[in-house]
Amino acid sequence: MVLSQTYILGPMWKVSISSVTMQGSSRRTGTMTDVHRRFLQLLMTHGVLEEWEVKRLQKHCYKVHDSNAPVEKLEDFIHNINSVLESLYIEIKKGVSEDDGRPIYALVNLATTAVSKMASDFAENELDLFRKALELIIDSETGFASSTNILNVVDQLKGKKMRKKEAEQVLQKFVQNKWLIEKEGEFTLHTRAILEMEQHIRETYPDAVKICNICHGLLIQGQSCETCGIRMHLPCVAKYFQSSSEPRCPNCNDYWPHEIPEVFDPEKERGAALSKPNRKSLRPRQH
Repeated sequence: MVLSQTYILGPMWKVSISSVTMQGSSRRTGTMTDVHRRFLQLLMTHGVLEEWEVKRLQKHCYKVHDSNAPVEKLEDFIHNINSVLESLYIEIKKGVSEDDGRPIYALVNLATTAVSKMASDFAENELDLFRKALELIIDSETGFASSTNILNVVDQLKGKKMRKKEAEQVLQKFVQNKWLIEKEGEFTLHTRAILEMEQHIRETYPDAVKICNICHGLLIQGQSCETCGIRMHLPCVAKYFQSSSEPRCPNCNDYWPHEIPEVFDPEKERGAALSKPNRKSLRPRQH
């Protein structure tokens, strides 16, 4: 199966998918159809979506190209696409948000270094601002960096001089492009950034990096044991202590002193999202 079109992968970077042929491999590969290709093109436009949005996008693509066909299981559907993207070092990755555990899908470029993926859309001093923000976030105990602390390093940036007002605007661009999340004047990494940059962060900040004791994934924000110091993502905390009346640390068995968050309920969340008025549709213009 051949793809012969140049796609824009969200607002941050682009890649030419030209004359890419599905090759046989030792693992099972599926068949790329017009449904898969349209789905890939639209996901590239959005860059990152929540799971319920991905499922809705998948159903839309079936409706447009093959309304009589049964909708393929999402896991298999994504695998079929990834088997084609593998040779391009691109992958549709699934992760969960650190604050509430909602599943997130992102189109990840594996071929370039983490921050360089942003180079086509940001100037040298803007990229350096992101690096400074990233360092502050990784070094912090909470996984957040205040806007004040980030703006205080503006004078240290490489390249063209940047004013603090300009830096504030650049930070908002990072938020809009889903590299950062802002909460009450503080910034942390978006799930998209974690999916793309986990390996980079582990290699660049080995002494400061934090790992979840349950899933062993990179941890930016979460809870920690006050006795032994282990850390856990909030969604991992929610699932691990779901049935515990007296939550205890999985490492030292001491009492877990933090509030236990609720386990994410996708059906409840989806119903709430769909009930919001004037929600922007994922369906783009027909080409």
